[in-house]
Amino acid sequence: MSRFETTRWSLVLSAGGDAADARRALETLCRTYRAPVLAYIRRHVQVADTAEDLTQAFFLEFLENAWHARADPARGRFRAYLLTAIKRFLVDQQVNAGRIKRGGGIRFEPFGEGAAGQLAGGTDPESAFERDWALAALDAALARLREEARAAGKLALYEHLREFLTERPADADYERAAAALNLRRNTLAVAVHRLRHRLRELVRAEIGETTSDATALRDELRGLRAAFGSAIAD
Repeated sequence: MSRFETTRWSLVLSAGGDAADARRALETLCRTYRAPVLAYIRRHVQVADTAEDLTQAFFLEFLENAWHARADPARGRFRAYLLTAIKRFLVDQQVNAGRIKRGGGIRFEPFGEGAAGQLAGGTDPESAFERDWALAALDAALARLREEARAAGKLALYEHLREFLTERPADADYERAAAALNLRRNTLAVAVHRLRHRLRELVRAEIGETTSDATALRDELRGLRAAFGSAIAD
């Protein structure tokens, strides 16, 4: 059986969203990638609480109305489908804002005029989405790596080296960690190298859960590198 036949997104597509396992897989994907959806919406809506409410409403509609059942398996990427769904949802909310708690605080930035790009750090909505998608994938992979370390009885090692896995440490940081763990510096460097390698594997596995074939996975990894850097996606 192809590895891509058992990813979460492929499970959802193959079942049309009807089976219980497919529903659970979709809910896991939605929980994991909630942050990029909020980031995208936040750059279109001026009120933070309203952005949170709209994010919640988006996922409720996404799940309850089975929007995913209309996804084209040939396109094979959960990220692309989710982004398209957000855009359609916000357009609908813009059109109907007058009848949603009229005067209740929904203030959209105009689409297509660049104003939204000035919100929350100056990044445009799609760049914010891509950046937070990469961060969500990294966070999920780090959580899996931490669990592996815990199961292997190496949680203390992981906790000390966690900060070295995504950023190059200074020499003083290595010395501090080596002293805390009572390890030689060279031994510590080898441990960091192994953890980074395993982290890259887990990031690839995490991204693989949102694709349905090898071509889509390569495309997603290229996008990940563009959004976050090659260190976690090589």
